Amino acid sequence: MSEETIYRHLREFRDTFREGFGSDTEEVRWPEISQGQILMMMSPKARHQRVAHRLRTQLEPQLPADLALYVETDLEDPALGILRVPDLVVVNADFEPTAADALPPHDCHLIIEIVSRSNPANDYEGKLRDYPLMGIPDYLIVDPRDGTAVHHWAPTNRTGTAAYDNTQHFAFGDTITVQGWKIATDNLPRYDESEGSSA
Repeated sequence: MSEETIYRHLREFRDTFREGFGSDTEEVRWPEISQGQILMMMSPKARHQRVAHRLRTQLEPQLPADLALYVETDLEDPALGILRVPDLVVVNADFEPTAADALPPHDCHLIIEIVSRSNPANDYEGKLRDYPLMGIPDYLIVDPRDGTAVHHWAPTNRTGTAAYDNTQHFAFGDTITVQGWKIATDNLPRYDESEGSSA
């Protein structure tokens, strides 16, 4: 059975799960697919969404008319067997959705993920593996746990494994430039240290 066939079966199960349970389940809403597995993602909490809102209100006015900013939208590459749901993604405004009504990776310019307390490895490991494989040009990780950010860009396959060629680290207070867009981090809130493990 090919990787794409396995993905199709997982995709069908995932969609059935969402239709049968996801709409009534507040905690689990956006299952993702990677490496032949369905990954159960927790619904983002208010603090997480506050960071997303501030990033969106900064970035969206800077985009030209031929680009758009999408929030929590399926992004898939069936041939690679990958489906992710980025927090924020800049795409071509006139993109053609995939057969399953998802974003195609080749129309994406930038993905921003906001790290959750409950599953940081998903952004720092899983998506850092998948996004260069999907050809995403720029990947920005924003981490409200410790007030840091990491920009990865220029995906390459020189070593035989897809990875980003360049990485730059930032602290909240820095201004991050991605493809000419300016992202200020001085107004991004950190997670309250007194809160629980979910965010």
